[in-house]
Amino acid sequence: MTISSTPDDVSVAPRHLRFDVAEDLKTLWHGNDAFRTAFFNALSLQFPDGEQQFINAVRHYRDRIDDPKLAEEIRGFIGQEALHSREHKSYNEALKARGYDIDGLDRRFRKHMDWVARLPASRQLAGTCGAEHYTAVLANAILSHPEWMDGATPTMRALWRWHAIEETEHKSVAFDVYRHCIGNERLRRIVFLFVTWNFFKYTFINTCSLLKTDGELWNLRTWLGGLNFLWGKPGVLRKCLPDFLAYFRKGFHPWQQDNRSLLEDNLRELENVV
Repeated sequence: MTISSTPDDVSVAPRHLRFDVAEDLKTLWHGNDAFRTAFFNALSLQFPDGEQQFINAVRHYRDRIDDPKLAEEIRGFIGQEALHSREHKSYNEALKARGYDIDGLDRRFRKHMDWVARLPASRQLAGTCGAEHYTAVLANAILSHPEWMDGATPTMRALWRWHAIEETEHKSVAFDVYRHCIGNERLRRIVFLFVTWNFFKYTFINTCSLLKTDGELWNLRTWLGGLNFLWGKPGVLRKCLPDFLAYFRKGFHPWQQDNRSLLEDNLRELENVV
């Protein structure tokens, strides 16, 4: 019985790449823009612990998967997420070396993730599906709109492109496991509300903390530029909003947004810089 819904021409396999971002992170690497730099750095802070939790949530159910294709994709998913966690851990250590209060932010987020780890396995997997939806939609946005990374240093552009490619490749793996092993649509939607609250809460808290260290927290121009980036033009979150909300649709599935065509072009660009 085939459970996997990943298209046959999409491979879920880890790429063993390393990104030396220490020098880039000494700067406002995203076009010398304090808000854009802080926003992406704030996202990075959630990845090491978050992606380890994704791995743990899927592992609870991997022995119940008898579809060889999905079983292989679970191995690829775990490998990809483990490498993402490793690279973003190095990324975050470089932020710490610059003087940001990374330890304090980590403690706050880790306390939340420890709470998540004590939830029933079904809720952990539902949460993983919801969080993977956010990463998949943001990944699609980054791949669809490379101009949103204009001004970023080449290494940082490559790191975020690599992460976005692999989030796209494995975007349905946890969802397929959930659909096969649990399949509770009401639970999926309810947990997504909690995921949404926590995703935006920790992104906002992290962004504010980083801006405070940079002396930009109370700079009106910085916030106006940031709000324009997220909700005006280009409107990163504004343009993602319909895709975020699609998760509530009855019968939703990640590959209803079929963006395979983006993978080939972005993989070719990635190979040119790493």
